[in-house]
Amino acid sequence: MIVITSPTGQIGQQVLDRVLDHDEPIRVIARDPARLPTRVRERVDVVQGSHGDPNVVDRALADADAVFWLVPPDPRAASPEVAYLDFTRPACDFFKNQQVERVVGISALGRGVTDSAGYVSTSLAMDDLIASTGVSYRALTMPSFMDNLLWQVEPIKNQGAFFSPISADRKMPTCATRDIAATAATLLLDNSWNGVGSVPVLGPEDLSLNEMAQIMSEVLGRPIHYQRIPFDAYKAQLIDRGMSEGMAQGMVDMARAKDAGLDNAEPRTPQASTPTSFRQWCQDVLKPAVLG
Repeated sequence: MIVITSPTGQIGQQVLDRVLDHDEPIRVIARDPARLPTRVRERVDVVQGSHGDPNVVDRALADADAVFWLVPPDPRAASPEVAYLDFTRPACDFFKNQQVERVVGISALGRGVTDSAGYVSTSLAMDDLIASTGVSYRALTMPSFMDNLLWQVEPIKNQGAFFSPISADRKMPTCATRDIAATAATLLLDNSWNGVGSVPVLGPEDLSLNEMAQIMSEVLGRPIHYQRIPFDAYKAQLIDRGMSEGMAQGMVDMARAKDAGLDNAEPRTPQASTPTSFRQWCQDVLKPAVLG
């Protein structure tokens, strides 16, 4: 039995789609099962609720062999520690009983680089919490997602611009969520691995935000430019959009660490370089979103 959390989210939905192509029994944990397509509801076992709820976890993880673990966004949480660690504790209590064999989790690059990187630091602490239970665990460690740009479709469309507090010329890796999902699905379907480790997912290239703007311009057929904003303005924007002060500060701390080279510390290897280029992602995903 494979259990998939956050099955209607950006990554979880793609993981589910890939695992559905195989014959493994599947269970999902969904707060709103109505958001699952009919074909999915007919194929999988659905447990309604939050995977941060101990009662839901106990029902959903019973007889599970492998679990895909993704903490859903909670912008109003008091802090990243509450959003990630407190949310994960009920599942870890279950993992300690050794019934689940393997867990694949969504995490971040940056281990050993700094201990003050906001969401990144808390994600790595979550990895340690899961690993401490004795379950076999693979943390997928990622840089920023290309798909995060979908949050800026409106300014890209209407202003020809996208915004961030990170330096325009800082070359960094980015990855597509479809490659994250493919990596996760492969691990979930493979029962041969054990122990604790990380799997970097770096995308095929390092690009600066200015270079990304140039590629976006070429794909969209209109000029797009990148505009850097101050960190304090970035935090104020996040709070104005409903994020708590603690979570907004976590975003700022993460952005500062990335601007200082956090995502560049992981060596690029053929195994860590996934196939979707930023240009291909713009063609396949961003262009339909902006021009559709």
